[in-house]
Amino acid sequence: MDVVPPARAARPTSPSRPPKAIRSTKPRGLDEDTAAPPAFPKAKSPTSSGAGAEASLLLHLHADVPMDARVWAGLPDDLLVEVLARVPPFLLFRLRPMCRRWEAILHDPAFLAAHAAVPSHGPCLLTVSRGGGGANHAPPQCTVLSVPLHARYKLPFAFLPAWDLWLVGSSGGLVCFCGFDGAAFRTVVCNPLTQAWRVLPDMHCNQQRQLVLTVDKSSRSFKVIAASDVYGDKTLPTEVYDSKENKWSVHQMMPAANLCSSKMAFCDSRLYLETLSPLGLMMYKVDAGRWEHIPAKFPRSLLDGYLVAGARTRLFLVGRIGLYSTLQSMRIWELDHGRTVWVEISRMPPRYFRALLRLSAERFECFGQDNLICFTSWNQGKGLLYDVDKKAWSWIAGCASQLCNSQVCFYEPRLDTSIY
Repeated sequence: MDVVPPARAARPTSPSRPPKAIRSTKPRGLDEDTAAPPAFPKAKSPTSSGAGAEASLLLHLHADVPMDARVWAGLPDDLLVEVLARVPPFLLFRLRPMCRRWEAILHDPAFLAAHAAVPSHGPCLLTVSRGGGGANHAPPQCTVLSVPLHARYKLPFAFLPAWDLWLVGSSGGLVCFCGFDGAAFRTVVCNPLTQAWRVLPDMHCNQQRQLVLTVDKSSRSFKVIAASDVYGDKTLPTEVYDSKENKWSVHQMMPAANLCSSKMAFCDSRLYLETLSPLGLMMYKVDAGRWEHIPAKFPRSLLDGYLVAGARTRLFLVGRIGLYSTLQSMRIWELDHGRTVWVEISRMPPRYFRALLRLSAERFECFGQDNLICFTSWNQGKGLLYDVDKKAWSWIAGCASQLCNSQVCFYEPRLDTSIY
């Protein structure tokens, strides 16, 4: 009669366990500060270097599960591709030095296709600090805060030219910068993970402009929109860059005399700007190439308003209400496209408002992605995140624009997004 061995006791999960040690790791291309994993007993590895690396890592991550190293070492490439496609992009860089086999798979078209089909890693915040001034400008210093992983990574941007660049925005895994190369205005688009980049051709009216980057995943292309602006005594037309054609096209002049804010929002293939003359919003339809006026009046006593793009067709307006510091509050409205009116959907709780803005005239920034809105201020060492769908407020440590040369935006890490 066979004797059944007793079940192994569950591992203790007491909250009194001392905190995990913190270590700094430096994977290839990325720097990370994260909690060290628990120590597991070492497992015997096969003699092959590639197979041994795969089996060793899998045993390290799943030491509580009985695993045969010989089985995992011989995992077919198609199954390995499906597994790696679901690993967060930042952690993939830690796997690259394991063996040449994994290094080759990360560049395989089958892996990139599987990676493109996997849902997004989750919200990340990209912080860009501009390089020093002078004749030789240093590349921008960039870090990414992964909200799901609770870890911060350094993205090396030394591959970009040493120009005076500042952040335009991010979309679909690409990041756009603009600035001066010492002689002319330049626009640069890159994928920080693959370190692929390109300088866009000059605009027809190549002056400093308000730019917006948008990526079309279905057509594997991107566009950069330069809104109409005033440069000196000359009005600049709207221009659109299409990566498939690799050129700028000139479109209709925006029929607005006075912009209310330099902040723009892009959603559902439409670009929105606030204007005072005419009062309301100006909407630019990219496909049609024309501007339209939306007579949506701003809420009364609005001190400063930011347009924030939500998921699909949702457009939000975020701003402070009130004339005196004791009566001020932060509110969020959503545009009712049918009635062309702003409808209030949420208010920031007073305790969060007082913690975010300690002074009535203190400056703040806000930006959004997929119904998430992030607030930052210069005097805070953390950001405030609001989930519109869940109606939940939460602090994000290490997200702040404390310096005047720092910029923050949402970022979606993607390995499959190409700049061509």
